[in-house]
Amino acid sequence: MNVLVVVLAAVAAFLVMEPVTALTHRVVFHGFGHFLHRSHHRPGSTGWEANDFFPVIFAGSTIAIMAIGALQPQLSILIAIGAGITAYGMSYLVIHDFYIHRRLSVLPERVAFLEPLREAHRIHHLYNAAPYGMLAPVIPAALRERAASTTRDPIRVASAAPTAAAQTAS
Repeated sequence: MNVLVVVLAAVAAFLVMEPVTALTHRVVFHGFGHFLHRSHHRPGSTGWEANDFFPVIFAGSTIAIMAIGALQPQLSILIAIGAGITAYGMSYLVIHDFYIHRRLSVLPERVAFLEPLREAHRIHHLYNAAPYGMLAPVIPAALRERAASTTRDPIRVASAAPTAAAQTAS
């Protein structure tokens, strides 16, 4: 298979994942799958949560897609598509879990170009509503204006480690 076709398929799959993720988040996570997802919206959530079953399910599905591509030569493009989906999933993991929610403190506390994504996710957690996307979130103007009037941050409350000043004060 042509290398250009493989690269284009992987890039296209990566790009298509944002609207797919936003739709899935809205319809599944905040719909019939909310019984799992609500664990993610609870303040003080640490460690594993029921919501963590979603990436396991998605990874399993992607592995199955790639396996089909590996076993059926006429469908080998599925390997490239699976690679694009996997790259999106890894980006989501790093930005959402490591940076925004600080589930692993492996990234700096602040990265200027990622702060708009943290703010969009703060708005999502404030109102349990849009934006549902992660890497290119669309924030309704009314929610953006409403969020501008509050400094409450349900993400930082839930995941913030004690600061040095707080540790010194105790």
